[in-house]
Amino acid sequence: MKIKIQNGRLIDKANQLDRTGDIYIADGHIIAINECPINFEVDQLIDATGKVVCAGFVDLSVRLANIAKEAHVAACSGVTTFCVQPDISPIIDTPEVVKHLDGLATQAGYSSCRFIGALTQNLDGSELSSMLSLKKAGCIAVSNGQFPVKNLLILRRAMEYAASHDLLFMYRPNEFSLSNGGCAHEGEMATRYGLPSIPDTAETIALEQCLELVELTGCRVHFGQLSSWRAVIKLQQARKYGLNVSADVAMHQLHLTQDDVVPFDSHFHVLPPLRDRQDLEYLRGGLINGTIDNICSDHQPRNADAKLAAFPETKAGMSTLETLLPLLLRLVDQKVIDLPNALSLLNERPSAILGLNTGKLAVGLPADICIFDPKATWLANTDNWRSEGINTPFWGETLTGRVTHTLKAGNMIFNLAGA
Repeated sequence: MKIKIQNGRLIDKANQLDRTGDIYIADGHIIAINECPINFEVDQLIDATGKVVCAGFVDLSVRLANIAKEAHVAACSGVTTFCVQPDISPIIDTPEVVKHLDGLATQAGYSSCRFIGALTQNLDGSELSSMLSLKKAGCIAVSNGQFPVKNLLILRRAMEYAASHDLLFMYRPNEFSLSNGGCAHEGEMATRYGLPSIPDTAETIALEQCLELVELTGCRVHFGQLSSWRAVIKLQQARKYGLNVSADVAMHQLHLTQDDVVPFDSHFHVLPPLRDRQDLEYLRGGLINGTIDNICSDHQPRNADAKLAAFPETKAGMSTLETLLPLLLRLVDQKVIDLPNALSLLNERPSAILGLNTGKLAVGLPADICIFDPKATWLANTDNWRSEGINTPFWGETLTGRVTHTLKAGNMIFNLAGA
């Protein structure tokens, strides 16, 4: 299939590209930008007039109950590669599980579902998994998800093992003895409504301990879903002194704080919890100055029953893939960041963390492409929502920005007109 994407606004921060032009695709790769190749006969023409054309998004943290269903949601959201955290069912702690899940993704027509292997067996935090076997089965990194590692010695041994096989270790810093089953930020909102709380020190203490072990073991560590201003400062200091670390932040942490939480509305129940305005501003600043490398969705679709109980008893998490682009464009509209730099936080920079040959618009690279209308508005309701989880605080809002086409290796995996 030879495809021409015509007259779109091509944006690629890595190659300093921001202009109206055309892209030519053949054999699953970009073969030319702007200049038509000799003897190129178009099989499919995509008119991108008034739309933005960029590299497909790379999401470092999703959790899926139904891979076939949610892989389609990812495609509808412009995501061409996503990483599945190990704390799903079944837990990703054996090569057999990896092969099973990979088969489900392939059947769904989504060939770039990447899996994160469990750091410890059954994620129990005590006995190390066979990380080398998981890597050979295709795992791109290892993590213990949202579960604790029993002690620092086990964490050290796990990081040494990961480092010896050049495996990226993804770690969400959380000292469980301090978080203590909490569900809200330790602040005014939790005090007012009597909710079990989580201090930001639960994040920063765990972060600092892991940074010490990074220096000791040489392990490559990616800190996932940071939420506090103190964590940003500690990470900035660590990077200043050359530690091999990176980090992301979930998109909702850049827009919501504890002040936005509707009392007892479990759609706001997320881990880490929504914190103060100061935390939000530091997270945004960390993206601008490069301390935080990218934005993830931290997509966790939940069924209605999982959110029906009292706030502390409900399952944490938001369904966030479909709001990923609109909330990114909201940051641009608020003049927090310009569009080329914003898009790089969703494609080029997460791709570089994983060492993938994607995330850019360049001749010779796979044609993983997202096309979106930056001015299109849509209502987050049952008519437009595709995920099985409607657990989002943005339900009922009018959102701006909608993906119209998603291509993976030159194959059309989503077309809004044909949906």
